[in-house]
Amino acid sequence: MYSKILVPLDGSENSECILEHVRTIATGCHVPDVVLLRVIEPFSTYYREDYQIGEFIRQSQDAAKADAKQYLAKTADKMTKEGVSVSTAVIEGKAADAILDYASKNGVDLIIMATHGRTGISRWALGSVTDKVVRTSSAPVMVVAPASSRVTV
Repeated sequence: MYSKILVPLDGSENSECILEHVRTIATGCHVPDVVLLRVIEPFSTYYREDYQIGEFIRQSQDAAKADAKQYLAKTADKMTKEGVSVSTAVIEGKAADAILDYASKNGVDLIIMATHGRTGISRWALGSVTDKVVRTSSAPVMVVAPASSRVTV
């Protein structure tokens, strides 16, 4: 049913709550390709005309990419040991747009991602990557709320 699952991760424990779901679906459905994706949001370019500040921004962006690659490699290694065929990708851009673009250009047929469960003013101020992906993705999206953000009744 699924041949490529995209798993956006931001490095937080909340985003990692989906990994068990991904493993279960990937092994149960014999998915040949799971892609762990990390989006690096661009640092401010406002001061690029100042060489020192521009160089600092470039170095910071490069360090963020290196950290993301290391994080994804460690996560992929753990999933590979659990029997999941995993690849990784680090891309730059605004998170929701980059996820949607990657999915459409790379034949993704399922996106599995976490929501941070923000509500009210924090959601308005910070936006919702998950909400935008759910509303505009051409591929199905499975959303998992971390236990820490679930409302108990």
